[in-house]
Amino acid sequence: MKALVLKRYTKSGQLHFETLPKPVIKDNEILVKIHAVGLNPIDYMIPKGIFKPILHFSLPAVMGSDLAGVVTETGRKVTRFKVGDAVYASLFDMDTGSLSEYAAVPESAAALKPSTLDFIQSASLPMVALTSWQAFERAKLQAGQKVFIPAGSGGIGTFAIQLAKFLGVHVATTTSAANADLVRNLGADTVIDYKTQNFVEKLSDYDMVLGTVRGDGIQKAIEILKPHGEVVSLIGPPDLPFAKQRKMNLLLKGVFWLMSRKINAQAQKRNVKYTFHFVHPDGHRLKEIATLIDAGEIKPVIDKVFPFEQTINALSYLEAGHAKGKVVIDFIKAN
Repeated sequence: MKALVLKRYTKSGQLHFETLPKPVIKDNEILVKIHAVGLNPIDYMIPKGIFKPILHFSLPAVMGSDLAGVVTETGRKVTRFKVGDAVYASLFDMDTGSLSEYAAVPESAAALKPSTLDFIQSASLPMVALTSWQAFERAKLQAGQKVFIPAGSGGIGTFAIQLAKFLGVHVATTTSAANADLVRNLGADTVIDYKTQNFVEKLSDYDMVLGTVRGDGIQKAIEILKPHGEVVSLIGPPDLPFAKQRKMNLLLKGVFWLMSRKINAQAQKRNVKYTFHFVHPDGHRLKEIATLIDAGEIKPVIDKVFPFEQTINALSYLEAGHAKGKVVIDFIKAN
C-alpha cells in the first residue's frame, strides 16, 4: 500500500511517499480502507521535531491522525464493528498514522461515521471535534457562560463555535473582516476583527478561553477572564500536570514546569487557572458527536480537498494559515 512516511525529523519536515505492507491488525483492532483523511496543524509540526519530546514515533512512521473509511477486517475481540461499516476515527498519539491506503484502528478509537455526511466531511471532524469537546469538559463550560475562541474561521474554531452554541454558551471570536459573516453564521455572538481591534479592550468577564493562537495571545487572554475562569491551551506551553499525566522523566517535568512558570504565575495573580490540553482519541465520544451532526446541530466546514498524491502540497497550504475550516485528503479521487 502507498503511505506518507516520516523517516527522520528535519527543520523542513521532510515526508516521503513509500510502499508499505498492509497492516496486520491485533485482536482489538479493525482494518480500515481509507477514503479520506483530515489534516491538522500538528501534522506539519510533527515532522519538524516540535513534538518529539512528547510524541514518540517509531521511525519510519506513517503520518496523519484523522480518517474516514470502510472496515475490511475485524480483530477477534472486536464487537462494535463489522466488515463493510463506514467509520471515522482519530489515531493521534498512537505511533501509527492515517495517511495510507489502509490503517489499523483500535476499536476504542473508532465510531460509525455520521450517516448524513460523506467520507470527506466525516474525515474533517475527529481531532477538532474531540479537542473542542474535551476542552469544554475540562473547563466545565455550562449554558449561560461565556467563552472566547480565537481564530474562529480555522479548523478548531469553526467546530468549537458550533459546539459552544449547542451548549448554550455566549461565544466571542477573532477573525478577519472577510470571514466575519462565516463565523457569525456558525453562531459567534461577538466578532472581533483582529487586524483592527484589540480583543482585550473589547472583552471582559469571560469564563473560559480556548487557546488556539501562538504568540502572546494566551497571556493577553488571561486579562479578559473573570475570577476562577480558565484558559485551556491547545498550543502550549505544556505544564507540569501534563508531564505527570504522561509519566515523563524528572528532566522533562522540570522543563515543562519552567516553560509554564510565567503563564501560571500570571494566572494565579489574576485568580484564574491555566491548563494545557492534549487531545486523546475516544470512539464513544465520536459516536455522540455523530448523533449531533446527524441531528443538524453542527456542520463541518471544509476549505479545500486535495488528492492523496498532493498531500505534501496540502500540508504546505495548511501551514500558510489561510484555510477557512478544514483541509482534507481524498483517497478515492487519487485512485
